[in-house]
Amino acid sequence: MFIHKKEPIHTVKVEQPDPEFAQKLLEQFGGATGELTAALQYWVQSFHTEDAGIRDMLQDIATEEFSHLEMVGLLIEQHTKRAKQDSQDRAYNSTLFKMRGIGPHFLDSQGAAWDAKYINEGGSTVRDLRANIGAEAGALQTYENLLTIAPDDGTRNALRHLATREVSHAKMFMTALKSLNKFDDPLFGDLKPDETVDLYFNMSSDGQDQRGPWNSEPAFKYIADPLKEAMQRSKG
Repeated sequence: MFIHKKEPIHTVKVEQPDPEFAQKLLEQFGGATGELTAALQYWVQSFHTEDAGIRDMLQDIATEEFSHLEMVGLLIEQHTKRAKQDSQDRAYNSTLFKMRGIGPHFLDSQGAAWDAKYINEGGSTVRDLRANIGAEAGALQTYENLLTIAPDDGTRNALRHLATREVSHAKMFMTALKSLNKFDDPLFGDLKPDETVDLYFNMSSDGQDQRGPWNSEPAFKYIADPLKEAMQRSKG
């Protein structure tokens, strides 16, 4: 059951309407990293898990994402509604809204229609939670970019809240992975890795090899010459 309350989850009050900025906001309405994608992704993922707590978390966050979709929609509406009143408004006439009308549409900022292929779910709780961390990171980056060009304080205030909640959700997904002891375990199924699982293959041949904890002991054995290693293995 869904019950919609008329009040948005956070204040949305645009002080300086800007239809060109509204077109950029479409990225978070009908774009790949947008709120619709997140809401549907987390909702369908909730049916993949037998863990009652994680299912509840996914459904709570999915429902919150629908409220964020409403916030973005209201921002777009307010940024386009007053601009449309002036038929000579070049900014409005140069945007997608000239042909589609005021308010939000299931398009991204370039006019491409939303697509279900944006949803990343795969039937494994661990796999899904890891995908969700990436989804939140993508949305956060988009909001941070929007904040740098937002035209007024009211818009920035709403975007700051949306960006903050992306951070919150990422932390929730990370914590859920930790509760499953899978936060730093690359495996999520029954795969038994072969003997190469802890080998790092140096695939550069320009002598500019870079070293770090990702290719050093104790986590990994560095293979400076993978071709030589492969030949030795084939002989063995």
